[in-house]
Amino acid sequence: MEHEFWLNKWQQQQIGFHLSAPHPLLQRYKDECFDSGPVFVPLCGKSLDMVFLAEQGHKVLGVELSETAVVSFFKERDLATEKEPANDLMAWRGGDYEIFQGDYFHLSSPALEQTRQVYDRAALIALPKPMRESYVEHLEKIMPPDFRVLLITLDYHQDEMSGPPFAVSEQEVRHLYQNAREIKQLRYTSIIDQEPSFREQGLTDLFQGTYFIQY
Repeated sequence: MEHEFWLNKWQQQQIGFHLSAPHPLLQRYKDECFDSGPVFVPLCGKSLDMVFLAEQGHKVLGVELSETAVVSFFKERDLATEKEPANDLMAWRGGDYEIFQGDYFHLSSPALEQTRQVYDRAALIALPKPMRESYVEHLEKIMPPDFRVLLITLDYHQDEMSGPPFAVSEQEVRHLYQNAREIKQLRYTSIIDQEPSFREQGLTDLFQGTYFIQY
């Protein structure tokens, strides 16, 4: 997606992808998938999942294109922040959080050298198919070699809705993460009855997939 698409979404507060509570699947599978170390949240927005992770004792690192989202996150937590340039990005720090504001593809490995855990609820599904492979390739480049991912996806007939969020099947997950040692599907469930807005957009069904990926 073009940068302007997401920047405009935040500027106009068209952020239906922002959840008003921590994701229940993160709460369900966190202890199964993560140890007590830091967690990286790509394309993090101002997600309350980061708050949940911090409350559970994790240091949280994120990357987010929109400065509006980053400023809002810290302001809503009433956290004092400091910021400094980090190559082509701006590093914002406050409390247990460090968020790199700028292009995900400009994030480099030194920023994540102590981080071996990734939580992806809204990154992969936010990207059109041509960008998803580049996204995973960059993740493999910037993370330490033995990292793990808790991934949540949506899956539906892509011809029924243009996205975002985009449909990502189990087959595609296994293709994208083929370099991993283990890919385990934890859950795959229809959620169309809990998401009437997607039915209104023409979807006949909507599935949510949850995966644990270990490198």
